[in-house]
Amino acid sequence: MPESVDAVEMQAALLRLRRTSGLPVAFGGLLADSRHARIAEVNGARTAALRGLVISSGSGLGGKSMALSRPCAVTDYRSSRHISHEYDTAVATEGLRSVVAVPVVVRREVRGVLYGALREPLTLGDRTFDAAVAAARDVEQALVVRDEVRQLLAVSRPEPDAATVAAGAAGAWEDVREAHRELRALMPKVLDPALRDELLAVCGRLASATGTREPGAREVRLAPREIDVLACVAAGATNAVAADRLGLRPETVKGYLRSAMRRLGAHTRLEAVVAARRAGLLP
Repeated sequence: MPESVDAVEMQAALLRLRRTSGLPVAFGGLLADSRHARIAEVNGARTAALRGLVISSGSGLGGKSMALSRPCAVTDYRSSRHISHEYDTAVATEGLRSVVAVPVVVRREVRGVLYGALREPLTLGDRTFDAAVAAARDVEQALVVRDEVRQLLAVSRPEPDAATVAAGAAGAWEDVREAHRELRALMPKVLDPALRDELLAVCGRLASATGTREPGAREVRLAPREIDVLACVAAGATNAVAADRLGLRPETVKGYLRSAMRRLGAHTRLEAVVAARRAGLLP
């Protein structure tokens, strides 16, 4: 089954490519298997000729870009002698002439391809190449986040029982707490609402898995960023380290921490972490 980046993220990358390069058409897709990418998103097209097109590695401009793992361009697609012409019908139907293709590469592995195109046979300059590469980097970052989320979700579903906890599985619980912190740090980078909701649900299960919430304790509500900061603090991070992990300024982290301590009735960082765990907000 093909891997997918949320359509919103791909569309955002293509829209950025059009805006920053001035190219009227942008399209792209991810690999459906080791050698084929499917064009799933198209921006600025006049026809449906490009959508759903399957690009083979080594074939056409995009396939060449995938095979070489580097950007490639042609000034006039239909007459270029530097590419094969399996996709001429779709390209001609859309009226494309000058085209640039950039591979999406994550950890040296090609995962897809993005295109930008003109309907005139003009030489594409450095600005266009830079914009195409930047758009591909956006998709690459989204894939990196997805990979990390999937890895964390795969290992972040603990099912402890009282005997296990009583036996002192401290090391395992530290892994759970670290996974919880990493998931919360990744959350702001995820644009897909459904995946964000799944992450929140998993974080909630992790936070309540220890069963440390005291019966009858008053319910405490913290803002998401307050929980993020406390999760970092619980892992031993300083304000500066927490800021780096969360993409915030140290002063902002300090403000969230003060607010969380006030809501929890805590006077120190450690008291805040303990109170958050008792309230079922942290694992």
